[in-house]
Amino acid sequence: MGEKETPGGLVLIEELINTVDLESGEDRLAGAVGLAALAERAGVALTADDRAGVVALREGLREACRAHTGPAMREGSAKALTEAFARAPLALRVDGATGDTALVPAPGLRGAAALAARVAALVAVAEAEGTWRRLKVCEADTCRWAYYDHSPAGHRRWCSMRICGSRAKMRAYRERARRQPG
Repeated sequence: MGEKETPGGLVLIEELINTVDLESGEDRLAGAVGLAALAERAGVALTADDRAGVVALREGLREACRAHTGPAMREGSAKALTEAFARAPLALRVDGATGDTALVPAPGLRGAAALAARVAALVAVAEAEGTWRRLKVCEADTCRWAYYDHSPAGHRRWCSMRICGSRAKMRAYRERARRQPG
């Protein structure tokens, strides 16, 4: 049985967070190809000069999604993410044919600021739809993979019960067994 898909614009945020594999250390944003792939996916132009800002945005989003599983964001993370979004204003675009509206990056934004604005618009829509808090980061310190929690109660803690969940439960079992007398 396969995983259900992440809804709407949250896919881009999930993909951004998952550009680094903490277990292997592979960071797709470390090279030009990975940065270009993200830029194309997000519909913004990014250069090597934007890399630090994109990585900071990624890690701020990782912290926010980690907080969705329970622990508070690490010191300074919320402020840094808030500041990144403040440097990335949004505009409301109105479609003249239909009257439909969309949040879009403000005119003239480039690079990491344009990506931050695109992400901020997606977060705002997801918050309004009630889906933002279900985008989470795996509780396992060696993983921290982003995933969308489709569980009925919304209390999933690991990206995969088969891997990270099983490892955590096995560690807890061994710890309990070690503490038992006898």
